[in-house]
Amino acid sequence: MRLLADENFHRANTRGLLRQIPDLDLVRVQDVGLRTADDPTVLAWAATEGRLVLTHNAETLIADAYARVRAGLPMPGVIEVSQESPIGDVIADLHLLIVGSQPDEWEGQVLFVPLR
Repeated sequence: MRLLADENFHRANTRGLLRQIPDLDLVRVQDVGLRTADDPTVLAWAATEGRLVLTHNAETLIADAYARVRAGLPMPGVIEVSQESPIGDVIADLHLLIVGSQPDEWEGQVLFVPLR
């Protein structure tokens, strides 16, 4: 599973995930030169690289993800993580999604953590 954490995704979540899954292929937008990029640009890059996007941005990024799907563009998936959930619960749910999924399983979908 290849992941891209957007600019505002809490670093504590990425650190916790990497502790749980040390070989996880996870990069941040800051690591790939997309620090100030808009959501459509981030989603386009993620699609090109085959990376699911981790975000706390339920307002705009999700709408842009669905717009890509409607336009017939690739969208490898978005995982929207509630900022109000305890970090331990977030990491447990993300760990479950990552180890229990195939890389292309979430194409065109938006998932919400905590899992409902």
